[in-house]
Amino acid sequence: MSKMLTEAPAPVKRNTLTKNQLPGWAIWAVAAGSLILGAAVSSLIGFSLVSWALLSAVIFVIAGYVVTLSVEGARKAKDRFATNLIFAAFIIAVVPLISVIWTVLQNGIAGLSYNLVFTSMNGMTGMVDNETVANGTEVLGGAYHGIIGTLLITMWATIISVPIGLLTAVYLVEYSKGGALSRGITFFVDVMTGIPSIVAGLFAAALFGLIFGPSTRTGFVAAVALSVLMIPVVVRSTEEMLKIVPNELREASYALGVRKWRTVLKVVVPTAISGIASGVTLAIARIIGETAPLLVTAGFVNSINWNVFGGWMTTLPTYIYRQLMNPTSPTNVEPSMQRAWAAALILIIFVMLLNLLARLIARIFAPKTGR
Repeated sequence: MSKMLTEAPAPVKRNTLTKNQLPGWAIWAVAAGSLILGAAVSSLIGFSLVSWALLSAVIFVIAGYVVTLSVEGARKAKDRFATNLIFAAFIIAVVPLISVIWTVLQNGIAGLSYNLVFTSMNGMTGMVDNETVANGTEVLGGAYHGIIGTLLITMWATIISVPIGLLTAVYLVEYSKGGALSRGITFFVDVMTGIPSIVAGLFAAALFGLIFGPSTRTGFVAAVALSVLMIPVVVRSTEEMLKIVPNELREASYALGVRKWRTVLKVVVPTAISGIASGVTLAIARIIGETAPLLVTAGFVNSINWNVFGGWMTTLPTYIYRQLMNPTSPTNVEPSMQRAWAAALILIIFVMLLNLLARLIARIFAPKTGR
């Protein structure tokens, strides 16, 4: 018995199925080495998180290919190269996002306070900021008027865009026969998808300027400008969702004698409502951060304006722009910078909440499967 316990175990022989294969830890070792080598090379040219990620990704792809080629052959090496390239692209795409979020959090949390969220800039002057810096007290003035303006203008843009976009998509999928009208609508929707946001702002400003005068600047004009950007997104997302509804559901409804408009309303739209709601929510998230069209349509004001049909109105993007480009105190810009970073954090929180809401809506309204 003692002899059996003292004998060393015999080495495991690798059969033909495991021969010439990299062990499971090999790729992780290549990744660790790539990170170390990428950090070393990045430090030579001026270390930064972006350069480190890019260099590490490139080294990882090349090293993984070379190691796999030397052990497993050219076929496995090509497969490994494609796989590593996908992982590297993912890392390169995620690093800027993490960098942006981290920078905004780092600079914005310090300025996020009750005073910022529930007070406006009405009555704020450079003298107040000078006293704040001299005494080291809490920064006064907030973005309450920008928050209210953002919510109101976005709400009206949604009210304008969703019915138009939804009905347009229903026509293209359910009623059009592929004629000249449907082709024209599709063409113009594609063009509208790529137009610069400032063009939408100039269009809305010119339209209302011709009707009500050249100095017309209201929240509703801004909502119209944003709806120009939002409608093509709603049309495209709704159109794709309606196309994936099985034709068997429509045919079953027609077989029961149900009219087409009622089939669309009671069968097709409820089946695709999950994707439609997600597309609308993402379209709102796309326009909520626009700045250029709002500068020429809604203007900028330091006080709160609840009336979107009269008077200038401030939004969070324009508030951030003004605090950065025109500080309240030119000699002490720190309070204005703090307000701008905190407002940017609030705007990112809004966008994140909208994306989470889109996922929640998609889960709630998703077609139920099983019994």
